[in-house]
Amino acid sequence: MPFGPAAQLGISLFDETPPIEWVPGSSPEEAEAIIKAVYRQVLGNAYVMESERLSVAESQFKRGELSVREFIRAIAKSDLYRSRFFSSCARYRSIELNFRHFLGRPPFDLEEMRFHSTILDTQGFEADIDSYLDSDEYQTTFGESFVPYIRGYKTEACQSMVQFTHTFELVRGASSSSLKGSLVGKRPKLNSLTINSAPTTVKAPGSRGPIFQNPEGSARTRLGVGADSKGKVYRIEVTGYRGKTASKLSKFRRANQVYLVPFNELSATYQKIHRQGGVIASVAPV
Repeated sequence: MPFGPAAQLGISLFDETPPIEWVPGSSPEEAEAIIKAVYRQVLGNAYVMESERLSVAESQFKRGELSVREFIRAIAKSDLYRSRFFSSCARYRSIELNFRHFLGRPPFDLEEMRFHSTILDTQGFEADIDSYLDSDEYQTTFGESFVPYIRGYKTEACQSMVQFTHTFELVRGASSSSLKGSLVGKRPKLNSLTINSAPTTVKAPGSRGPIFQNPEGSARTRLGVGADSKGKVYRIEVTGYRGKTASKLSKFRRANQVYLVPFNELSATYQKIHRQGGVIASVAPV
């Protein structure tokens, strides 16, 4: 039985777009399409200005001096990649994104993340990049000629339901970005989930408004103090806070917010949110 409409899950474009392969003798237009696909995958769908492109590596690839894998290696070791996904990111967030960009999947478990963290500590950034691109998994899956792509929702890369849901934590649809669209920003998304081997709920993007990442420090359940007599707490996702309104509330207030409240406080919380100019995106029991 099929899992469900791919369009509702945000994977339809991945499902409908075949893997891209470089074939010797391809036209200049085809070479340019591969270069564009490499930037999109390796840089996590981020916008690349003309001045940021690696013109030397691009020319070498077009002349046949670099394979797709070696072109990816040049981008991955560049200052462009390092500044976006290493220097400015938390250690384990950087590792999560490396798995997304180079192997097209989330990390299997904590040991995989520790393995790459150890390489970073003992050998450095460039050696860690090599560890992905020179791995047996990369060679078997993509080889020298294929542009890496997102795997895991229906391929051999998905070993469990936990990893299936973690794939959706890292990427939701072909237009999703590695660093935008989530409250976590550049902090790890999967760290605690990987440690506990905990799956996450798969929601269709946009089904109930914007879907946000759990705020740092929030638990999946909450009982006792702050809960109602039945021990139930509800999660309210709010968006639409305008900059001036948010700054009046607190200098630390973000445009998107998540509240965890007991049932008997829902009405008062709704009124407070509307007074402050927020828009409720979804309400769900925790």
